[in-house]
Amino acid sequence: MIRRAMNQKTCAELSFEGFLDLAQGLGCVGVEPRNDLGRPFFDGASGAEAAAMAQGRGLRLLGLSEVYGFNVWDDERAEQIVALADAAEASGAETVSLIPCVDDRTVMPLVDILRELVPLFKGRKVTPLIEPIGFVTSSVPRKAELVRAIEAVDPQMFGIVHDTFQHCIAGEQELFPDFTRMVHISGISDPSVPLDDAQDKQRVWVDADDRCGNLAQIAAFLEAGYEGAFSFECTAERRFGPEGPAKARASFEYIEQMVEAGA
Repeated sequence: MIRRAMNQKTCAELSFEGFLDLAQGLGCVGVEPRNDLGRPFFDGASGAEAAAMAQGRGLRLLGLSEVYGFNVWDDERAEQIVALADAAEASGAETVSLIPCVDDRTVMPLVDILRELVPLFKGRKVTPLIEPIGFVTSSVPRKAELVRAIEAVDPQMFGIVHDTFQHCIAGEQELFPDFTRMVHISGISDPSVPLDDAQDKQRVWVDADDRCGNLAQIAAFLEAGYEGAFSFECTAERRFGPEGPAKARASFEYIEQMVEAGA
């Protein structure tokens, strides 16, 4: 089996405890709670309470999401990032996710923004993860440029979130498993639509009709020795519902069977 995980966006309609119960029932190693679902982290529970709820189900809090537009740097952004890191430390979450700007605001060069982040995370046990977004409007569409910046600033401090959909639409080939701390998986199965940023809201469970190359990407990560989790981050409306747990289990099992078979 792969190391299964769930991102809370995939099942946003569930309570935090329901989300944890789902992940436990699916055999996940951990979860990624979010702060952009219209309610606070952990549905308002304290970090210590959230940690206890997760640990009681045998789950890790793999990471907290997110600060968007982290590279539009100002005092407010710095405060948001510190607050996210504080929430992660209070709950024992291992990482935090920082998302680059995809609109038309002015951003700071990657090397400079990483240098601004270093003092905010120095001495913490929390690892800041940056997720390249493959949209044509993205300020950080590909991993290669991010890896160069990380190597120039502090390869031990920063990590990458690899998203199979974003990787696909960016047209990038190299995976950079040594820098990757989390892999987000989701599929586009509709054969009638172009693979571009407009399909971000149509990301569903990975199945035999997937067009994003999930199986090849997952197999390549495993072959390269990646030991992190593969976390479902599906964003399509009405993606979950009553059949959500069964569909999630079927998709995890399909991925594992196909990757083991070398498909």
